[in-house]
Amino acid sequence: MKFAFKTVAALALGLAVVGSVHAQDIVRHGAGSFPISSAVEIPAGKSIVYLSGSVPSVIHPDAPKDSLEAYGDTKAQTINVLESIQQQLKTLGLGLTDVVKMQVFLVGGPENGGKMDFDGFMAGYTQFFGPAAKQPVLPARSAFQIAGLAHPAWRVEIEVTAVRP
Repeated sequence: MKFAFKTVAALALGLAVVGSVHAQDIVRHGAGSFPISSAVEIPAGKSIVYLSGSVPSVIHPDAPKDSLEAYGDTKAQTINVLESIQQQLKTLGLGLTDVVKMQVFLVGGPENGGKMDFDGFMAGYTQFFGPAAKQPVLPARSAFQIAGLAHPAWRVEIEVTAVRP
């Protein structure tokens, strides 16, 4: 009888250990002082949420409808898009701390000689992620310069992948 009890106890302990492996937290590997993670590990049992790309909305309605002034520069568009993503995540019961991957598409407009405004993007991004934002939970991230987006005044599109804790 003692043997059976010890076997059952050992089996229960083993299952508890296996269960705790599945309850692990997401692991984020730093990228030095740059405000991104170089890699993110997602343990088994987590739900992954893919958000479609978000683009800026008009922030200056008095400006001409199709103008850059209506949407703002790259920094303003980045802030606008990240606020939109933050709101979308909130409706799903998630937040920016749940973002594990971000892909950023930047357009180089004539205002920058055809080159993407990466500094403007970073000025907006760091208001949401990194030490200045007091939000140290960082996604793995890629940023690309692309030829254009669906609207000629858009300079930023961001898509994210989040994990439900």
